[in-house]
Amino acid sequence: MSRLERIREALGALAPVALEIEDESHRHKNGRESHYNVMVVTAAFEGQSRVERHRRIHALLAAELRGGLHALTLTLRTPSEHGVAGGPLASPSCASGSRGPGEAGPTRQSST
Repeated sequence: MSRLERIREALGALAPVALEIEDESHRHKNGRESHYNVMVVTAAFEGQSRVERHRRIHALLAAELRGGLHALTLTLRTPSEHGVAGGPLASPSCASGSRGPGEAGPTRQSST
């Protein structure tokens, strides 16, 4: 099972109404299943602060973070917030360097 599939499985515990996971490792010099942009839309975030939501995701992905998952860009919303805000946030540039244009394309999985 790939890391992307393991992330999808772990985050399924939140019963998301929308889940997008993009493997952005191709954009980074040292990346192989190491950099991900994740958007989770779930009612489970109702009443939680931004920090509480991030902690919850980090707890669900603890094994992956210990096993080589290096960077996560997280967009975490309730269904009502998502209706106003739209899609996921763009990932920031990597401090260890990014690959140039035209090198290896992205892998993205989405479900709604």
